[in-house]
Amino acid sequence: MNKRPLILTVAVVFGFFAIALRLVDIMLLNHERFSEKARVQQLKKEPIPVKRGIIFDRRGRELAINLDTESIYCDPFDIKGPNDTANILSGVITQNSDVILTKLTGDKRFNWIERKLAVQSTQKIRDLKLNGIGFVPEVKRYYPKGELASQVIGYVDIDNNGLEGIEQRYDKYLGVRNEKTRVLRDAKGNILSDGFNKEIRGNNLVLTIDEGLQYILEKNIEDAVLRWRAASATAIIMNPHTGEILAMASIPTFDLNKPSEASAHQRRNRAVTDCYEPGSTFKIIIGSAALEEGIVSPEKKYDCSAGYIEVGGRRIKDAHRHGVLAFREVIQKSSNVGSIKIGLSLGKEKVYEYIRRFGFGEKSGIDLAGEVSGLVRPLERWSGMSIGSISIGQEIAVTPLQVLRAYSVIANGGFLVKPHVVSEIRSPDGSVLFKTIPEQKRILSEKTVNTFREILKTVTEDGGTATGAAVEGNQVAGKTGTAQLMDTKTKRYSKDKFVSSFVGFVPADNPKMAMIVVVHEPKGQIYGGVVAGPVFKKIASESLSYLNIPRDDSEEKGLLLVSGKVYQ
Repeated sequence: MNKRPLILTVAVVFGFFAIALRLVDIMLLNHERFSEKARVQQLKKEPIPVKRGIIFDRRGRELAINLDTESIYCDPFDIKGPNDTANILSGVITQNSDVILTKLTGDKRFNWIERKLAVQSTQKIRDLKLNGIGFVPEVKRYYPKGELASQVIGYVDIDNNGLEGIEQRYDKYLGVRNEKTRVLRDAKGNILSDGFNKEIRGNNLVLTIDEGLQYILEKNIEDAVLRWRAASATAIIMNPHTGEILAMASIPTFDLNKPSEASAHQRRNRAVTDCYEPGSTFKIIIGSAALEEGIVSPEKKYDCSAGYIEVGGRRIKDAHRHGVLAFREVIQKSSNVGSIKIGLSLGKEKVYEYIRRFGFGEKSGIDLAGEVSGLVRPLERWSGMSIGSISIGQEIAVTPLQVLRAYSVIANGGFLVKPHVVSEIRSPDGSVLFKTIPEQKRILSEKTVNTFREILKTVTEDGGTATGAAVEGNQVAGKTGTAQLMDTKTKRYSKDKFVSSFVGFVPADNPKMAMIVVVHEPKGQIYGGVVAGPVFKKIASESLSYLNIPRDDSEEKGLLLVSGKVYQ
């Protein structure tokens, strides 16, 4: 019994001696090695959350914002019991346990388990206090309006990189380069430093798009697709004086918060990426060119009584047989025969010159990704029938935006404008870094424009092809288009597939908006005046009311209310 104190004393002394030796080893002999090991385990470089810039409509309403989330990661070297950990996690985040196990047993010190979860979900995992499991605050892009203006706004990937639309085109302004900071963590992964207090923000964008007009546009073209069982439809509203896109949409569309569930067919912005033969809406080129060159007057007569004309060995007919028509009636009634005769009197060189003058065959320069230039064949590749075909909108491929831009020339007094969808870029503190300045170039005389505008007014009046596009209280100027689609199998024009369109501006004498409606492959009816004209009327009527634009007979006419400001 007397030996016990001695043994205990020797054991304690030996223990302290061993500890002292270990401390000497750690603190003196191998200090650098253990310090580096501690730094590797405790001090880690992790990304600083980046908040992408907010996208606003022209009235300051949010179209793209950010949500605070958390992502879960693992350090396989610190995992104890990977199988149990994988089973526990799979029950919380509904991910297959085998997939999680692969991440938990990897040979890297950092593997993502799940990205951008709601904080409520990550808190459940945090409460489990699992070894080797860590959390990183992240920002998730969210689109509060869902499908609204989806093809214009675009979306981002999991790392908040812009993939389509405005998100892609202005990615370097909305987002900024990711930065990393050193974060001190304890053995359980808890943050001991304040390295995440820093926040990086991108610049904000103010669009020319008006949320209210966008809703009106989308609702009505969706109704048109359903009514006519059409393959798709596209529509655009633009300020013809400035080139500001007030609304732009295509149906079918998709939910910006679920882009992976949408097909490329739904995500495509057809207003700038898809080409079609414009048909009779292209007669604006022949008509305005003939007026500008002085070879016609509104009352000049053209004999269209045969109902057809032969050009280059091809017989081209009118949809309805006419007699002798004045120039203004050729446009009003959309006579193919009369238009081709006007084109022949101009000659192919002049026709080509005006096609290019109106901006066809080149990109408009709109600030959206994916715009195409369309197709205008050079003169040397025109056949004997080309001048006849092109005079009525065949043998040429255009985008809806290009056609609308051309009609805006008649609306604004003769100027070709550059369309745009971003009005301003603002820094996080609200300072204006960039403001879009409207660009325009005169391509037609005021006399020509005024004359042709008067002719376009008659299209929606009695005797015109689009009485269904007339708006009560405000005069409309515009033109119908009914174009056959090419059959890819026979390489000939289809007998049952058409593109129906109407393009115009309102109020006709003091235009506040120019608009195009294009419906692809409608069933039951094919004519632009029947299919697209009434859609134009509905959108225009609702839009004029929304913008508080008075009737033509009102004493207040001439004012336009947009974004809380009144424009003459």
